[in-house]
Amino acid sequence: MSGAALAPSFGLSQFRAERESDWQRLEQLLDLVEKKSPKRLTNQDLIELPRLYRATLSALSIARETSLDGSMIAYLESLSTRAYFILYGCREPLWHQVGSFFASGWAAAVRGIRGEIVLIAALFFASALAGYALVLSDPTWFSALVPGEMASGRDMQASADYLRGTLYDPPEQGGLEVFATYLFTHNAQISILAFALGFAFGIPTFFLIAQNGVMLGAFYAVFVPKGLGWGLTGWLMIHGTTELSAIILAGAAGLHIGRAVAFPGMRTRFAAAGDAGRRGALVMIGVVIMLLVAGLLEGFARQLIVDDGARYAIAALMLAFWILYFTLAGRSLDDRP
Repeated sequence: MSGAALAPSFGLSQFRAERESDWQRLEQLLDLVEKKSPKRLTNQDLIELPRLYRATLSALSIARETSLDGSMIAYLESLSTRAYFILYGCREPLWHQVGSFFASGWAAAVRGIRGEIVLIAALFFASALAGYALVLSDPTWFSALVPGEMASGRDMQASADYLRGTLYDPPEQGGLEVFATYLFTHNAQISILAFALGFAFGIPTFFLIAQNGVMLGAFYAVFVPKGLGWGLTGWLMIHGTTELSAIILAGAAGLHIGRAVAFPGMRTRFAAAGDAGRRGALVMIGVVIMLLVAGLLEGFARQLIVDDGARYAIAALMLAFWILYFTLAGRSLDDRP
């Protein structure tokens, strides 16, 4: 007999007759939800919907096992899929989802990778110290550590007056906007790569974060000996408390995935990576927002504000905001089952 043939005691017409009323009723309820509103369902409909879904799944299983008509199987698969998304899919309005993300989701995801954050932050600042010491001990290292387009004349041969001008002169005189744009683009690329390459056991992430820290330290080795360390810090940190925090979070999210791949525990490696990836993705959505905020601070505040006190005040305010937000936002929801 052909694959569509039925067992003697199991006819297609009988199978359909016994169950078709349930399928039609389920389809009617799904149409009501999809074309109008879930609010149109009565209490009886809400009780009936899961039962009809389970009955349809059971019919689909039987149809597959007994090789019933292919068009019927396709119909039942489509009906089951629609019911699944109605019952288990997220139908929360977009603005509710956005509000939930900022109210608790983002901060909770960040707190979930706090161990990786501490490790990445330690690596970054240790690398910065290493870069500073290395360039001070041998100035020829500067050109090896810092790309020429990033340095833009800010190297070991630059005079104190020239370096001071790059910190305080208007952009058209100091060329500050070119360096600022390059720095922002570079840091955005580092953030994305540090996260995206985390699946390789976090090794590329470590390298990228260390490289960025070394370059920062190399710049300090140029400015500090000329008495401009304080000014450089204010110039960088007016946006850097946001931008560097974003880089550290991106690196931590990448490392979180790498750690899950390397040490999945009792779960399969695929399941562990999936859980870590979902948390990391939440963190990275926030990182993009932080980079946009840093870009605004870099493009406007740092260009227009040349007073060190004001720069440090803005930097401290932004740092305090991020620390308080990630520490407190949604904290009461963390212990939910």
